[in-house]
Amino acid sequence: MVSADRDEIRAAVAARYAGLARAVQAGRAVNDGDPDAGPDGGCCAPEYSDTAGLPEAAVRASLGCGNPVAVADLRPGETVLDLGSGGGIDVLLSGCRVGPEGRAYGLDMTVEMLDLARANARAAGARNVEFLQGQIEAIPLPDSSVDVIISNCVINLSTDRPAVFAESFRVLRPGGRLGVTDILAEDDLTPAERLERGAQAGCIAGAPSFSEYRDGLTRAGFTGITITPAQQAGDGVHSAIIRAVRP
Repeated sequence: MVSADRDEIRAAVAARYAGLARAVQAGRAVNDGDPDAGPDGGCCAPEYSDTAGLPEAAVRASLGCGNPVAVADLRPGETVLDLGSGGGIDVLLSGCRVGPEGRAYGLDMTVEMLDLARANARAAGARNVEFLQGQIEAIPLPDSSVDVIISNCVINLSTDRPAVFAESFRVLRPGGRLGVTDILAEDDLTPAERLERGAQAGCIAGAPSFSEYRDGLTRAGFTGITITPAQQAGDGVHSAIIRAVRP
């Protein structure tokens, strides 16, 4: 994929999620397809059972395909990074899980989402969370500074997933782990067939195959990789739970 194509896709993704953030701030129910749409029609609705006490806007801005906080099995005192943190729900939940001795970072490239997430953090009174602006292909954190990386239906949107995996490996401490939810395509689904199922900026068209995802993590150096299909997101496309470890 040439640089111009990558830039266009990244701009389209940013514009879509900026629109979704504005819709949430306006009090509208949204999904990850259309800022003017209702709550139905997203890829796979995330399932949370522990949102009591969170700002309503954080819950309404949940646009993922699972619950990576539960997937990652967070522990008190850990440092967590959420790639593509959106309105901040997974960061706020992570902050609760890791406790006052831990820390939860959210990374997002969209100013409007960052503004929403920071407002949600203030409303929640969260003192151990921080939201960073940047791209998941170039994480603005030092080497070996994070215990756990989570992400909720975001890595599939990247136009340079090898960079995402390499950066994730870099910022994780040895023994650190990755626990994400994402949208993956069955191995026999061609790129053209994936494109037929949605716009590139949407959650399906950019979906890598199960094999591509596993191979990308392996090349980055991860071990202990497991990929478990969860909900069906379309014909031949699934939300999935992915776990991996930096040795």
